[in-house]
This record gives sequence, structure tokens and C-alpha cells, in this order.
Amino acid sequence: MNRSVPEIFAENVFSDEVMKSRLPKNVYKTFMNTVQNGRQLDMTTADFVANAMKEWAVEKGATHYTHWFQPLTGSTAEKHDSFITPASKGMAIMEFSGKSLVKGEPDASSFPSGGLRQTSSARGYTAWDPTSYCFVKEGSLYIPTVFLSYTGETLDKKTPLLRSMDALSSSAVKFLKLFGNENVTRVTSTVGAEQEYFLIDKGMYDKRKDLILTGRTLFGAKPPKGQELDDQYFANLRPRIAGYMADLDEELWKLGIYSKTKHNEVAPAQHEMAPIFTTSNLGTDQNELAMEVMEKVALKHNLVCLLHEKPFEGVNGSGKHNNWSMATNDGQNLLDPGDTPMENLQFLTILCALIKGIDEYADLMRISASSAGNDHRLGADEAPPAIVSMFLGEELDAVLKAIEEDSVYKTETRAFEIGVNALPSFPKDSTDRNRTSPFAFTGNRFEFRMVGSSDNIACPNALLNTIVAEELSQFTEILEPFSHTEQFESEVKKLMKNVLRDHRRIIFNGDGYSAEWVEEAERRGLPNYSSTVDSLPHYTDEKNLRIFKKFGIYTENELKARQEVLLEKYSKTIRIEARTMIQMARKQLLPATLDYIHKLCEAVAVKKQIGILAKVEQAMAEKLTDLTEAFYVSIEKLESLVNQACEIKEILPQARFFHDEVLTEMERMRTISDTTERIMPSDKWPIPDYSAMIYNV
Repeated sequence: MNRSVPEIFAENVFSDEVMKSRLPKNVYKTFMNTVQNGRQLDMTTADFVANAMKEWAVEKGATHYTHWFQPLTGSTAEKHDSFITPASKGMAIMEFSGKSLVKGEPDASSFPSGGLRQTSSARGYTAWDPTSYCFVKEGSLYIPTVFLSYTGETLDKKTPLLRSMDALSSSAVKFLKLFGNENVTRVTSTVGAEQEYFLIDKGMYDKRKDLILTGRTLFGAKPPKGQELDDQYFANLRPRIAGYMADLDEELWKLGIYSKTKHNEVAPAQHEMAPIFTTSNLGTDQNELAMEVMEKVALKHNLVCLLHEKPFEGVNGSGKHNNWSMATNDGQNLLDPGDTPMENLQFLTILCALIKGIDEYADLMRISASSAGNDHRLGADEAPPAIVSMFLGEELDAVLKAIEEDSVYKTETRAFEIGVNALPSFPKDSTDRNRTSPFAFTGNRFEFRMVGSSDNIACPNALLNTIVAEELSQFTEILEPFSHTEQFESEVKKLMKNVLRDHRRIIFNGDGYSAEWVEEAERRGLPNYSSTVDSLPHYTDEKNLRIFKKFGIYTENELKARQEVLLEKYSKTIRIEARTMIQMARKQLLPATLDYIHKLCEAVAVKKQIGILAKVEQAMAEKLTDLTEAFYVSIEKLESLVNQACEIKEILPQARFFHDEVLTEMERMRTISDTTERIMPSDKWPIPDYSAMIYNV
């Protein structure tokens, strides 16, 4: 990198600084009023912004613009139009109007809609989200937008997130006024999404049809060395990986993404990038963009970036730790307990709202991290269990117990003494970290660790925002009659005691990986939805519909549509994986094994002719023959089960069949194949093995 980070940072972003320098002062002021206070954007202002944006983008080499949106596919979508407009004498000029900036019209019939739209009903709209920055990439101006149907129903991930942010802000502002925060006019949810990923050599990737078609290895024996020695985590970066990460940082910085941390993760070939916090909507856009950039930069290094939650069975999978908090427009972090949390009544009340909300809506939290890929990861001693719980740590738990018992907890400032004279002592954090907890307090935020590495974080943040908006709304209704009275503090403590009495069961500070916790959670009455198919039917439970309707996040039809889309995607994912297994088995693995058995039998015959016993060849041939026969039976059975599944017309029963029957047979087939792989010579096995893939970068 020839230029410094401050020089390149956000150079491809139509940022506040760029707008301030290119827009007339009155236009800039009007536009910022829209962004900061939610005022409606008038078309005159839009025309000024559009022209300035176009001029800036053209200077950056852009010839096209695109409305960039996040449909229910879970990825992003874009349609590019040029700035070219016909001029006199057969010439062309570059134009871009406020109308083109504000609204687009992509075909809405070819995206999943859960029945909201039919194929014959094609019209849909993209609408500019002015709260998220536009940027230039690969010759186009990218305009972040929402995506709506002709009938006004949401067809994207982002609209519900924006609605939830408004709902949270409204509830939180009213709540904070009870505590004397009169200057707060807006509360924004913030997020920092730690992104885990794998890197493998492209040459290896190209030889694996399962990786190409599904993103994960459907066959593959565990390597002799996995992660047992803990020698990958935070280890020295290999030159090729370091080069990739340096290029990745530069590309992300140019796009205004605060890529802060990079390191090796636990599993071989696994790594992580962590950004600095920003608002939830901008953080969502930037995470979607970061995943795209990760994949493209990898190709420049002849690598492939794998974002699947579990690309390699037997080694750790990848998550996306969703660090969530709330910030006010006057600079408060509402989840910062301060130096004396016992005396921070506002923080403790918000904490109790979260405890109550996570307990009451644990099903929504689980649903927000549900996918076929994440099912392989959750509860696999590498990620949080599928049981939702909260970790608070020793000090906060002690503070809450003091509230319950009407006692006083005295905060102690503890220094960490290392025992080496030359090294300074430093303050010890008030709480440890718990990597086995799905929802863990980490000092001034909650880390939601269940989210899958390929997931769009709009959904978990929209649901979390809505849950907290509901709880703060309830708390405000209870406490408002006592506002500005001497009873206020006692009523707040009474409310907290009631919440802790009814919802303490959600707090668990122990080992979430242990079998004992599963039993304990069942005794506490906590739900354990071990799979996507178990959790998704609860999306439309009456209590969930009620809060979504209350805050205008989803209509009943929009919620049912999302439930249908997710179930369909689950079934389609398993179907694609199963058919890929069948094809690989028939065209690659079975022929290779049969060919080797044939060679072994030839060796047996040759030795027999010269009077030599071929015990080894005979034993290997017999063992491989038994495995091959079982493998063939499994191939036939799996194909039959997939065909049966496709005949089921109802969405939920079909998804259950794929989970219970198809996935079970896929696992059986894999076990047979992996046993065969361990016997076969490496040069006879037709696909790269794990050792070749995860240790050669």
C-alpha cells in the first residue's frame, strides 16, 4: 500500500465529508435533517444530491449506477443502468436525476416472496435508503435501497431492520425520559459483526464439486491432525494469508468499512475479520459488502474464501458474532454499566428488559440464526448450543442478586497483578468472557454468538431491536405514573425484582457445551430447538405476531411469507446437497473404488498363479467390496428419498422429511465413503482430501 490508511479510507464512499464539500449548504442541511431525524426527502433536494453524486461517481470512473438491495435470498442483488442520455447530433451526455436516485423498478417475480407475489405479477420497487452511504465499486455507483412489491409488502431483509430501528428508538427515548434524559431525541442500535471464514487453494476447490455447488464438503475423512494442538488460533500468519489480509483490509478501507482486527481462528485454514461498531443498518450493508469483497480478493490470490457455516466436518465451523448495543444521539452507550453498576439504575433496568425479552422471545433469537448450514455448527462444541441463554458474569450477577435480596453490592476495583516487577498492573475487567454462551455480556454490549457466518445480520438485529422495543415499552407503561415522584426508584427496583423472579432462568454463566446444561435447561423450561425445522414453525406464534404488528415490523402475511421462504430454502439446500452427493458418488467415488478393487483382485490372481498367498490384497479387496456394496445401496436409497421428498407438496412436512430422512441417509453415505477413503491410496481417491485442502495454503 503506497498511501496511508487515512488517505485511502472511504475514498470510494459518498460520505458526509464529500457531501458537505459538493452540496450547497442549504441542500446539505436539508439532507442531513432527513438522515438524522427521519424527515421526508423532497425531490428538489434529491435532484441536487443526485447530480452531485453522479459528478463524484464519474470522477471515480463510474459509468453506471445500481440500486443495491437485499432480497429474501439472503444475499444482495443489483441491476446496472448507465448514466448515458441521448443528446443532439447523435451524441450522449451523463445524467442522473433525483427520481432515478430515489426509486428503481426491478422485476419482483424472480425473487423468493413466500407467496406474496406470483410469477405473473412482476412489478417491484427499490427505494433509496439515505441513512446508508452510497459508494463506487467496479465502475458503478452503488445506491443502498430497500425492496418492496407493487402492493407495498416488503420483499427484502433491510426494510424490517429499518422499521425495528425506528421502533427501538421511539420506545427507548420515552423510557430514557423517565430517568431524566430530556436531551435524547434518538436511540440507535449499533452492531459490530465479527466475520469468520476459511481460505483454501483454488486448485483444490476446483476439484471438489461439493464445494462448488454447496459451499461445504459432503464427503471427507477427518485428517490425522485437526485442531487438537490449538496451534492455529492467533498463530503467526503465513505469507500467503498475510498478503490476502493486507489486500482485503485495503479494499475494505476504501469502501469505508472499519476493518479493525484480523487473525487466525481455531480451525486449520480458518480466519477472522472484525470491524469497529456502527449503526445496525450501515453495519448490515457493510457486512454484506465485506463478504463479497472477501470472496473477490481471495480469487486474486488464487484462493477461495468459504463462508459456509461448516465447510469441513470434524473441524470447527464459522460463525458471525453479532455484537449489539444501543447509543443515544448525545453519546451515551446504554449498555455501559459504568464504574459502579449497582448505582446505575438506568443501565440495570435496561439489563432487566433484555433478560425478560430474551427469555420471552428465545424462539425468535433461535429462528434468527436458523439455516441448514448453521444446523451443522450449533451445539457442536465449537459454537453456542441451540438453547438460548444469557451470560452476565460474576459482578453483574452479584448486583442482580443484591437487588433481589434488597442488599447492597459494593463494587471493587481490582488490579491484575502479574508478579513481574517490570510489568505494570492494570484494572481487571468486571467479567470474564464465555464463548459457550449464545448471548453474552462483554462489558458494554451483548455478543450474539449463534449467527451463522454466511447469514445476513439484518434479521437477528431486526428481531433483537423489536424485542427490546417491546420490553422498554412495557417498562415505560409501568413506571410512567411514578415519573418525577419519590416513589420512582423504589418502583424501578420492584419492577426489576419481579422480572428477575420470573425470568432469571435465562441467565446461565456456566459451560454451555456440557451435557449437564442440556438437562438443566430442560428443568428450567427453556426451549431446545435443535434444528431449523424445529424452530421455524414458531415464527408465527401469536405472541410473535403481536409484537411485529404492534411496531409495524411485519404484517401477518409478510411474516408467514418469510417463514415459507426459509422452510423452502432449507429443503432446497438439502435437496441440492443430496443430489450433489449422488452425482459425486456415481461419477467419481464409486468408479474409483471399483477400479481399485479390480486392481487388487488382479494382484491376488497374479500371486495365486505363482503360488503366493495375497492375504493383504485379499483382505483389502473384501473390505472395500463390502463398503462398496453398502455405498451403492445408500446411493439408491438416497435418490429414492429425495424423489419422495419432492413429491410432498406442503412446505413444513417436506422440510421435516428432508431433515429426518434425507439428511440421515446423507450422513450414513458419508460415513461409508469416509471409511473407504481411509483405506484407498491417496493417488486413487478422485477428490482432494482434508489434509491437502486445509494445510497447503
